[in-house]
Amino acid sequence: MGTKTVDETGAAGAEATTDEEKVDVTKADEVTETEAATKADDAEAEAAEDVVEDEAPALPEDEEASSSDVGQGAGAVVSAALGVVSLTGSWIGTVAAARETLVGQLQTSSTASVAKQVKEVYGDAWQTSALWGGLFALLALVVGVVVLVRPAFGVPGKPQATWIKSVAWGGVALGVIGLLLAVLKYTDILLGLPSTS
Repeated sequence: MGTKTVDETGAAGAEATTDEEKVDVTKADEVTETEAATKADDAEAEAAEDVVEDEAPALPEDEEASSSDVGQGAGAVVSAALGVVSLTGSWIGTVAAARETLVGQLQTSSTASVAKQVKEVYGDAWQTSALWGGLFALLALVVGVVVLVRPAFGVPGKPQATWIKSVAWGGVALGVIGLLLAVLKYTDILLGLPSTS
């Protein structure tokens, strides 16, 4: 029995050694998986850093595009404002019309016919006002068209902001209307001088 006990103890020890080896192998597998996961995380972090570094030089292009949008937006607003001024009148147009009235009064004698007095005092002032309105309308039209055509000469494939297009088209439309009204006023088709006969 003593021998048997020794054999059993030896077998138990062998089994214990085998269990310890199994535990060690399992721990080794867990460590290997952890190291692999850490290496994969490190690789992803490096790839993300590479992507960030690749995107960093793109900032000047964004700034350039942003400044281009600002210029186009300002041009569109100026076009619309000039169109409104062409329809409502401007300070310079009012002053020029008043000057023409004064010049007409100074150059017309009191013995001149009524038709000549009306033309010199009021007609020339009306035409001067129409002329200045037409100039503002023409400027609105030109600035609006330049803003709308600008993307064709810029960065290919970069669309123009919708609000810029809308405001520029508004400026072009107001410019066309103002120019048409100025021509009609200047030629006395619209609100011509009253008949003096």
